[in-house]
Amino acid sequence: MASTGEGAAARHGWHIYRGGGQPHDGIAALPDPPPWRRFVPPDPTEAPEPERGPQEGEQGRPGVLARAQTYRPAPEVVDTVNAALFLRRPLLVTGKPGTGKSTLAYSIAYELGLGSVLYWPVTSRSTLGGALYAYDAIGRLQETSLYRDRAGEAAPVPDIGRFLRLGPLGTALLPWSRPRVLLVDELDKSDIDLPNDLLNVFEEGRFDIPELGRLPADQQPVRVATDDRGGAVVHHGRVHCRAFPIVVITSNGEREFPAAFRRRCLSLYIQPPNSTKLREIVVAQLGEQALADNDDLLREFLATREAGDLATDQLLNLIFLASAGERPGAELRERLRDLLLRPLGAS
Repeated sequence: MASTGEGAAARHGWHIYRGGGQPHDGIAALPDPPPWRRFVPPDPTEAPEPERGPQEGEQGRPGVLARAQTYRPAPEVVDTVNAALFLRRPLLVTGKPGTGKSTLAYSIAYELGLGSVLYWPVTSRSTLGGALYAYDAIGRLQETSLYRDRAGEAAPVPDIGRFLRLGPLGTALLPWSRPRVLLVDELDKSDIDLPNDLLNVFEEGRFDIPELGRLPADQQPVRVATDDRGGAVVHHGRVHCRAFPIVVITSNGEREFPAAFRRRCLSLYIQPPNSTKLREIVVAQLGEQALADNDDLLREFLATREAGDLATDQLLNLIFLASAGERPGAELRERLRDLLLRPLGAS
């Protein structure tokens, strides 16, 4: 496989995503999908273009912009991402904690200019319906009663669109002209049926909202809220994608997924960063001087990682503390190492 650098992309036109942390318009060169992954919504209306990429504090997740800018994936990660882009298939990303599984989604969105990442943190209570949309029927009923208390039975019923909000998956499936990035975080924490529930949506690229589909023609279409704090128009209760979203599904390997689900995804295992990659990460996050002053901590991190699982952010936390203010003495540095370089499986 050729290098994943910018020169290789120019020669071969294959690496739409390059993993270099520099925004570009390479997504415009993405060719048409294979025939079995072409989605044509029945209505020509497009959702508005997203106006921004990942921002600081987005979705309550600090450091998003810095993580997207400084993420440096290995060549095999870049190649797999591009395969998923070409095939319009979800990425199923596994690896040890702290290897950048979630950050990959933000890196893709930032580099390709695809707007804010749509974030779906999965728990044991997560459902497909909740990720698609939420309808506040009780709120609408209460407001209807309030209107009628004030204006009588002739008072109009509140617009249903004000009480309906598309979830992260539902927003990702709107007919954007360019794909949105959806992060499905820690799917292995879900109920056992959720991966199978996702199969039809991943294959069809669409879903129905019965509450809107039942409305008469004179009340169509309906404008609803979206997960990225925007809005979109839904026709006849159906949301149908134009460009299949870039779906990054992370898993910590706590359980296996059904074969039918895995067949519809491209699997990617992210290896822990080696010594060279760790030095690049430290420089990108904390600067050249922090690395020069604390190279011994990096070497100790690598040695400790041989005996037990350590996450990259443990090293970054340690070097940050060791670089904050006056350089700590040997005794304090030792205490910091004991505190922060504790293997993840240790009690």
